[in-house]
Amino acid sequence: MNKKVTILPGTPDDNNRDYLPEIIKTTDVVVNENGNNSQVYPERLTEYTGVIADGIEDTWYEYVPESYDPSKKTPLVFSMHGGMMTGWGQAIYTSWTMVADRDGFILVFPNSSSGRFWTVEWDKAKLEKGLEPGLHPTPSSPGENHDNRLVLGLLDLMKSKYNIDEGRVFMQGMSMGDMMTNQFARNFGNLLAGAAGSGAAVGRGLLYDGDGKIINRGGPLAIWQSRPELNGFPDDLKLNRYNREYWLSINGCKSLPEISIQGENNLAFYSGERADLVYLDIKNRDHGQTLDDAGLVWDYFFSGTRREQGGSIVHTGTVAPRVGDSFAVAIAKDCSTAWFKNSVIGMSGPAIKWQKLKYHGLNGGQEVRGEYLCVPLSFIAEVFDAEYTPSEDTLSAALILKDGRELQFARGSIGCAVDNRITSMLCEALHRNGELYISFEWFCRSICNLHVSVCENVLYATDHYSVLSANMADLINDILKGAERIFLLF
Repeated sequence: MNKKVTILPGTPDDNNRDYLPEIIKTTDVVVNENGNNSQVYPERLTEYTGVIADGIEDTWYEYVPESYDPSKKTPLVFSMHGGMMTGWGQAIYTSWTMVADRDGFILVFPNSSSGRFWTVEWDKAKLEKGLEPGLHPTPSSPGENHDNRLVLGLLDLMKSKYNIDEGRVFMQGMSMGDMMTNQFARNFGNLLAGAAGSGAAVGRGLLYDGDGKIINRGGPLAIWQSRPELNGFPDDLKLNRYNREYWLSINGCKSLPEISIQGENNLAFYSGERADLVYLDIKNRDHGQTLDDAGLVWDYFFSGTRREQGGSIVHTGTVAPRVGDSFAVAIAKDCSTAWFKNSVIGMSGPAIKWQKLKYHGLNGGQEVRGEYLCVPLSFIAEVFDAEYTPSEDTLSAALILKDGRELQFARGSIGCAVDNRITSMLCEALHRNGELYISFEWFCRSICNLHVSVCENVLYATDHYSVLSANMADLINDILKGAERIFLLF
């Protein structure tokens, strides 16, 4: 790192409801909306207009950090704006310029060629519904697409103006810019070392033909996919799976990922024979990109990614290490496997979802006061390295923890004896499959002081602050059910 990150104070415009208020341009006005936060307009962001391809005049923005040294090879990042936005809008709604100042790379923020919408490929299903106003049909050949040709031309221009490291050229995009990045990666990915996008997985028809065969012209490529939990697209979970599996197949990612949940950022790190993939889901975030998304992409991925002269992609020395949580355990409803220390282990029986009920005084009715995932005590003993002693009839059991605490449980009782004192649990102990089950959430929180989050019938517990998101819960559920399909390219 060459320089400290500096965030400048801005003037909030909280009454603004415009998508991209022009008042922001060249001023200190900032806008916030559920994590989609603008920064103060960067002083060194420079606007250019010129003819790059097809005789059409285009506009783009360049950001060259003060530390740029023409004698040194320098990485280049293209960042593609969303629909109804501009290049300068993409610059202020990301942290790319701040990270570029810190680590010394050059940025290009192009404007789409017409109407603030990129000319991107549409799958058959989208075409049958008709294009929305402002969107454009795509030329039959990727090489005839002006926006593709604009990027190719800008790449040549940047190489002629600056000392660009050709093995470290990257592209990132948000929303429709994600679709544009995806399009370029699938067709011209051999010119990049890595690509990243937030918020807009493309339709299956662009990834696979009618026979389920992969459609790809660009070859393996290091890929980062950011998926805000509240993205709001129809069939988000399916689209995210299709897009993830597509690049897992191309990049030869055949093993399970390492998973790390840090606050609201849910990360899955895949290693591949040809290139790696990172999958990020952001808890409680709407469609778009968080201000720190650029920093995450660079620190965990682009900073240590390079395309060698022979075409192979290598990953070494990222600013932030791509490793899973050192201690983490996850369970899912009805699954008899669990995620523990970035691998899958078995349980003696499936996790059970149990309801704690109130029914006295309700004239035959009932109210649910809590729902909890319960697991076998033998599993808890294995994870926490405890001594487990069931009674002969298995209706009661004792645990002795590594720190010497003694716990005793009995079928049907919400009470647990902890070091000879009665303590209430979240729900009563169950007897299933010949042994006792208790609330895993209660044990992790109350006995082990762990951080626990539950989403979509999946529970994730760690030794640090973490909030499980819907897409990560879906990914973990797939892994535990053995349904994480990884297609092979050959």
